[in-house]
Amino acid sequence: MRFKLIVAFIEDSKTNLVLDAARKAGATGATVINNARGEGLKIQKTFFGLTLDVQRDVLLLLVEEHLARSILEKINEVGQFDASSGKGIAVQLDVEDAVGVAHQVKSLSRVIEDEL
Repeated sequence: MRFKLIVAFIEDSKTNLVLDAARKAGATGATVINNARGEGLKIQKTFFGLTLDVQRDVLLLLVEEHLARSILEKINEVGQFDASSGKGIAVQLDVEDAVGVAHQVKSLSRVIEDEL
């Protein structure tokens, strides 16, 4: 079984919505890294030296490759990344190898058989 890693940078207020949507689209789990900070096209404004930016979370989802694109699209839809600048981004990367996912392979095999 082959996997993709989806990395999503999202507003922390949307983390639970995006996680729920990713699960419904076929993701079997995720790792959440809280309190990330990023910069986009526009530099964030400061007020007396304090940055006024929105906190971000980083989601790491190891997903089966056949489900990856639909999960990525669902994350984009729920996170509203294309609605305006600075809403978030998500990318998917090829995973050469993974360990610790044997317990998920059985349930994923059934899902993939149904999909194909």
